[in-house]
Amino acid sequence: MEEGTPLGRMPAALEAGSVRYLLPVGGIVHDLASLMGKPFTLKATGVLTCVCCGRRVNKFYGQGFCYPCLRDAPEAAECIIRPELCQAHLGGGRDPDWECRYHATEHVVYLSWTGGLKVGVTRATQVPTRWIDQGAVAALVVARTPYRQLAGLIEVDLKCLFADRTDWRAMLRLVTHAPDVLLEARSRIAPALRYDLREFLVGDAGPVSISYPVLAYPPKITSVQLARVREVGGLLLGAKGQYLIWEDGSALNVRNHAGWHVVAENGPVVRNLPVSTPLKHPGFGQ
Repeated sequence: MEEGTPLGRMPAALEAGSVRYLLPVGGIVHDLASLMGKPFTLKATGVLTCVCCGRRVNKFYGQGFCYPCLRDAPEAAECIIRPELCQAHLGGGRDPDWECRYHATEHVVYLSWTGGLKVGVTRATQVPTRWIDQGAVAALVVARTPYRQLAGLIEVDLKCLFADRTDWRAMLRLVTHAPDVLLEARSRIAPALRYDLREFLVGDAGPVSISYPVLAYPPKITSVQLARVREVGGLLLGAKGQYLIWEDGSALNVRNHAGWHVVAENGPVVRNLPVSTPLKHPGFGQ
């Protein structure tokens, strides 16, 4: 079997309230909308490469990292998961230049509805990409801060009111839009924050509604791990968050399998690209 090409986050764009996904595999950019309801298979080849340095490895540490990158790369730093620990605004971090570029910049705190209410933090430039990646059907910015650590401190205070993780099982069901829930939740935020953080709250942002290309939701969803099942396929029913959903209920979190090399079978394409060419498409978050 050929080595295949590594999976990564599926580029996505919000177009008139609906999400459009692309899936680059093997030098071919698949437009997922054209694959829905048709046979589509992904096969893991057994090759693994680090998502950071590209080195071939026998096993991953964290989400697609080799051990040296897990230990040293800024993309794997603790403040990625715990933004309140970020030191970018002080010139600190594993790579101060990287931290300045990505973390010492405007961030937002948001509420999202994914089948449950959730609070989260992301760079301002990652809206609505972050919401799409989490499978939110509605989201609302509630605070803006000049750097990551402040947004993290707000999130910490709001964890007493809201969850900070997405329930993937609830998200992969049919979830109705709930903008009114987000607006009501926003009204409860200020009293939960310490006074020095309240100046960053915004009250004029409106909820954003998001629809996903899913033909139907199987009654039972099973999360597929390529470490255990090297092939997943059948009739493709849809995509939501970073999951592909098949008719038999199999669901593959593509982003969580970043660095896994795969080959694809079936389906039309948008265009052919050399394997080494990075995907660039106007409007698609990277």
